[in-house]
Amino acid sequence: MAEYILEMENISKSFPGVKVLDGVTLRVRPGEVHALMGENGAGKSTLMKILMGIYTADGGSVTLDGTPMTVRNPQEAMARGVAMIHQELNPIMDMQVFENIYIGREVSKWGLVDKRAMIAQTRELLKELEIDISATAYMRDLSVAQCQLIEIVKAISLSAKVVVMDEPTSAITDREVATLFKQIRRLKDQGVAIIYISHKMDEIFQICDAITVLRDGQFIGTDAAANLDREKLIRMMVGRDIHDVCPKTEVPIGDVVLEVRELSCGSRVRNVSFTLRRGEVLGVAGLVGAGRSELVETLFGVRRKTGGQVLVGGQAVEIKHPRDAIAHKIALVTEDRKLTGLNLIGKVSENITLAHLSRLFPSRLIDRKVEAKVSGEYIEQLKIKTPSAAQTVGNLSGGNQQKVVLAKWLLTEPDIIILDEPTRGIDVGAKRDIYLLIGELVKAGKAVIVISSEIPEVMGLADRIIVMAEGRLTGELERPAFSQEAIMTYAAQFGE
Repeated sequence: MAEYILEMENISKSFPGVKVLDGVTLRVRPGEVHALMGENGAGKSTLMKILMGIYTADGGSVTLDGTPMTVRNPQEAMARGVAMIHQELNPIMDMQVFENIYIGREVSKWGLVDKRAMIAQTRELLKELEIDISATAYMRDLSVAQCQLIEIVKAISLSAKVVVMDEPTSAITDREVATLFKQIRRLKDQGVAIIYISHKMDEIFQICDAITVLRDGQFIGTDAAANLDREKLIRMMVGRDIHDVCPKTEVPIGDVVLEVRELSCGSRVRNVSFTLRRGEVLGVAGLVGAGRSELVETLFGVRRKTGGQVLVGGQAVEIKHPRDAIAHKIALVTEDRKLTGLNLIGKVSENITLAHLSRLFPSRLIDRKVEAKVSGEYIEQLKIKTPSAAQTVGNLSGGNQQKVVLAKWLLTEPDIIILDEPTRGIDVGAKRDIYLLIGELVKAGKAVIVISSEIPEVMGLADRIIVMAEGRLTGELERPAFSQEAIMTYAAQFGE
């Protein structure tokens, strides 16, 4: 038996204008959880797409269980025993759970699809994995977290030799993460190899046996997880030490620029009141479903308020639509950049100017030279890694996509900037860039609201934190009183 179940040797891949992979090697043993780490744009996803047959390598070789492996599409990869749980979920929303799990490999009986058998097998899988979802539920009725779990069930049901998990915990709760890790350990015991891609370092050191690091499309090294710590891993990933991962910029706090009084939006936001001052970073903490995103969406006019009052600069304002918020110099970077923040098939330049078209081009005729010039300034200012302003946004890494969203809103010259999970799914280097940008914004007199599920992040950035639970504001903390215990105490005040 070969020492490695999977060997990817000297893999190279280029796209027009950029070499994405340059002689990358990845070797994974049977029954090993192997982390694939690197900043956004390091080449992790491209390497895995080559493994799955989505891309064809320009050079190098792939060996699976001692046999050369050449596949032309994901179906052939799965037939060879390689499955992948993608970060971007693509369930068929109008089909049922069991249909999504068995699509393309339906169980048949006498030449007909055997729904009863598939439902029964799905129920057994769900029961075994301790997942409380009906086998016959429609995907459209499930949450994002539940859809993620169904993808995990689908991969496990394939009896694969190698399972690639790309950010598998990005949208699931701590309890569901524990369930996932239990199943990963079960797969390990069966000799299945797991390639685990995540930016969450706590998870990496908790579940992974070995770590391979890529940087700028090149292989940096492989080591046992036990031989590394957070600082060493960051140094490998970014090529430098990051002593202060979440720097706090201290600036004088000015006058109140935003006042929210008893704001409500049905049962999702209930009588929330707070103030925001110039030069201040206000953190908003809380558990999943606490109403944080709904609060800022109501402020921004995405949702219609059912009660309360909003004052900007001391004046009561009515915000019924995002255009009203923009007119009052409020910007919102939404939680899901791909769904609500970007036109993924549009160019970088088109995305950056999107929220400012009427002011940039009052004649309604878009001048591409002006568009390229304006976007170029923000590409340089925010250090957006892109071959050109004409690059399709969907081809950029997650961190660079997030910078494009930020550039779009900064172009509107807002006074109040709301950032909903601004560093979700991006690497430590891009996170630091965004933290430094927040510091520059408050130095320029802007007021910033940051929603984050990462308590150390919100504590590191904020001057003051408000905490929500079940749509209500349950606590407020000044910086000297910050602690994870205090925040979690307020976040857990259910039904009180």
